[in-house]
Amino acid sequence: MKKVIFDTDVGIDDAMALLFLHYAPAVDLLAIVTGFGNASIENTTRNSLHIKESFDIRAPVYVGAAGPITPGLAVAFPDFVHGANGLGDITFENPAGCAEQTAGAQAIVDLARQHPQQISIIAVGRLTNLALALELCPELPELVRELVVMGGAFGYNGHSGNVTAQAEANIAGDPVAADRVFGSELRITIVGLDVTEETIATPAFFDNLRKNGAEAGQFIHRISRCYLDFHLKLNGTCQCPVHDSSAVGYLLRPDIFVTRQGRVRVATDGANQGQTIFYEPDSGGVANCRICTAVNAEALLALYTSTICSGRNKA
Repeated sequence: MKKVIFDTDVGIDDAMALLFLHYAPAVDLLAIVTGFGNASIENTTRNSLHIKESFDIRAPVYVGAAGPITPGLAVAFPDFVHGANGLGDITFENPAGCAEQTAGAQAIVDLARQHPQQISIIAVGRLTNLALALELCPELPELVRELVVMGGAFGYNGHSGNVTAQAEANIAGDPVAADRVFGSELRITIVGLDVTEETIATPAFFDNLRKNGAEAGQFIHRISRCYLDFHLKLNGTCQCPVHDSSAVGYLLRPDIFVTRQGRVRVATDGANQGQTIFYEPDSGGVANCRICTAVNAEALLALYTSTICSGRNKA
C-alpha cells in the first residue's frame, strides 16, 4: 500500500487524478494539499472539499500557497481552460466541511515525519508548497520516499511548452519554487508534456466512464465538457491530453513508462523563464531526477478506466 500526499490545484484534470488515487486499491491517500494555479486557492480548496465529500474520501484537506514565491509567467487564472470555478463551471453547493487549520507546507512536513521513507508525494500543480516545505524542513529529502511531478517539457516526441515555446504551466507558474525543488535531493520523477501529450482522452473515453464508472464516471464526464470544448477551440479536435492522471499512472505502473536519469534545473528569469533543462548524470550535481520520455498510452488509459469503473468496490 502506497501512502500518498496529493499536492494539487484542483481543476478538471486534477479532479480526475484525485479520483484515480482515491479508487486505486494500492493507494492510502493521507492528505490533499491545495494550491493556486488552475483557479484561486479559495476555489481549489472548495473543489477539493466538494470532491472529498461527494466521494467519501477520508483524507483531510490542507490549504496551501495562494501565490508564487516570486512572480512567474501566469498573470491570470486559466478560466478559459477549467472554467471560472476550476471544475468546468458545474454548479454545486458549498461543502459542509472545512479544511484543516495546519498550513499545507507544514502538513507535508508533519506527515513526512510521522511516516519516514514511506510517503509518495504526487504534485500536479505549482511546486510552491514543496519549496516552502523544504524551507521548513531541510531534511525533507531524507524523509520522503519519492516525489512524482506532473510538469515541465523536455522536447521528446515533439512536445515543448504550453505557456511559451519552452515553458509548461505548472513550472512557469512558480519557476523559482520548481528550481528549488528540482535542485534539492528529493528523489523525483517528472511526468512532463513529453508523455502527457501522448495520452489522449476522446469523447468515447469519457462516455465509457459515464456509462460504467458509476457516480465518479458521471462526475468526470460532466466536468470534461469544458475541457474538451477548450481543446476543440485550440486544436480543432474534440479530445484532450491526460496530464495529471499520468503522474498517478506512473506511481501505479512505472513499468509502462520509459525514463532517463539525471538532474533538472529551471530557468528562473529571462526569455526562457520556466523552461525545464535536463542534464546527463555525468554533468555534475546530484542525479536525483528521472524524466519520462515515452509511455504506453493505451495501457495508461486502460488502467484509468478500470480503476474508476471498479472503484465502487473499494472499501
